[in-house]
Amino acid sequence: MNTYRPINPNFPPIVKNLIIINVLAWIASITLPRLGVDIIDLLGLHYWESEKFNAVQMVTYLFLHDTSSISHLFFNMFGIWMFGKNIELYWGPKKFLIFYFVSGIGAAIVQELVWMYSLQPAIDAINQYANTKDIHLLMPYLNNLSEHTTIPMSQLWELKDLMLNAPITVGASGALFGILLAFAVLFPQARMVLIFFPVPIRAPYFVALYAAAELFMGVIPSSDGIAHFAHLGGMLFAAVLILLWKKKGNLY
Repeated sequence: MNTYRPINPNFPPIVKNLIIINVLAWIASITLPRLGVDIIDLLGLHYWESEKFNAVQMVTYLFLHDTSSISHLFFNMFGIWMFGKNIELYWGPKKFLIFYFVSGIGAAIVQELVWMYSLQPAIDAINQYANTKDIHLLMPYLNNLSEHTTIPMSQLWELKDLMLNAPITVGASGALFGILLAFAVLFPQARMVLIFFPVPIRAPYFVALYAAAELFMGVIPSSDGIAHFAHLGGMLFAAVLILLWKKKGNLY
């Protein structure tokens, strides 16, 4: 006779499997380079014009994290567990999984647009210089150039390849930001606490403050290496999907 086993509310299936896959991927990211396989370089998100880009990376980057420490993985998995379990139990596994990937892929799309905005003008200048040899085209992007400077094209092509191939993004943060928004929408009375401001705040205000902080950190010049606009992109695509489901009457 089959025995009924209820879902463990602390680890519903999608949340549990997401955490397991991310942990295994993190371990593989540390161990496989010893065998000559860099899965972060292979499966992390590259700029779409890079020779290293593959469309599959729009999904696979979500399961990879920084290998220099465990904090990136830990805090993302803690957030997915803390907030995702409630949403999965509310929506069910299938709906939650769709939402997760829409948020994560949306974050990747926004990150690609950010890279295009920041990189494309310099790439276009290099391409135009190859045709015209007008050094003025490169002056906004390269220091210590004069009107009489001549740059070998081999060096410029190397620079162009570096600009295209160097940017890479990994992590589940974009999907997590979508989860945070969904939590605020579904459980608006829930109270959340900021580490540096230990006063309970209702979830919608908490998420709004967090989004404002991400926007601020994304706009100001910074070298923290964090894809702040990708986080907001995950939240943006999550908002669109929530509004779509609400319009269809199947959000709650």
